[in-house]
Amino acid sequence: MTPEPATYPGYRFPAEIIRHAVWLYHLFRLSFRDIELILAERGIVVSHESIRQWCLIFGGEFARKLRRRRPQPGDTWHLDEVFLKIKGELYYLW
Repeated sequence: MTPEPATYPGYRFPAEIIRHAVWLYHLFRLSFRDIELILAERGIVVSHESIRQWCLIFGGEFARKLRRRRPQPGDTWHLDEVFLKIKGELYYLW
């Protein structure tokens, strides 16, 4: 696995800020202007147009990494035991 770069060549902002902006856009589906405001609250002045460009350039790679981390359809989940309270009575399911 290759380490994440500290900076992207040709970009003014560190890679961590770019990744955070793209993460906000893809995970929470915020608008570019909302992300601009969130970053401004943290003292990072960046335009919504720059965030749009970052999402176009780095968005596919980031979305692919998010999909890879999700559980796969073939993954199995097992639930051993459950206690339920119905009308004040405790039931045990297994």
